[in-house]
Amino acid sequence: MANSLLRGLTSSDRLDQNCPPNQVIMFTKGVFLNHGISQGNVHAMQHKSFATRLVDRHIMGMGLFSDRYIFPDGELAPVSEVNLLTEAAGFEVRDVDNWREHYALTLRHWVNRLETNRAETVCLNGEAIYRTWRLYMAGSAEGFDSGRLNVNQTLLAKLDESHSKLPLSRADWYA
Repeated sequence: MANSLLRGLTSSDRLDQNCPPNQVIMFTKGVFLNHGISQGNVHAMQHKSFATRLVDRHIMGMGLFSDRYIFPDGELAPVSEVNLLTEAAGFEVRDVDNWREHYALTLRHWVNRLETNRAETVCLNGEAIYRTWRLYMAGSAEGFDSGRLNVNQTLLAKLDESHSKLPLSRADWYA
């Protein structure tokens, strides 16, 4: 849980300051499944159109909208940076799975359900909250579709005398 919060809610510049490796994990051996949203393909992001840069800056979490209304002081780090931090905390990265396309579909379902239940949502939370989260989730779905955002699950292991005691393949995990 600590690492998932770290990934989504702290600045990538301050990963080491906000969560030093000795504080990331509190157990001495076993496995940990970290699930978190991360920055997308950095190389692809360098060749974006003006319109895409505006969406990124003002809606997707790289600018004013997300900073003010969704995740104040938040910044997404690439999964590689988060994994380096967990390795420094004594974990071995066993598997990384990208769920980007799945999350785009999930967000679209959430937006549809929010729209279906608009009256109740507005009654409970107000028009501004409804519109804020509708915009954020719809924009995020586009971010996942385009590759600017990722959602990863990383299986980490703390070794027991150099043995993870994990099955040898993914197929064995689900058997």
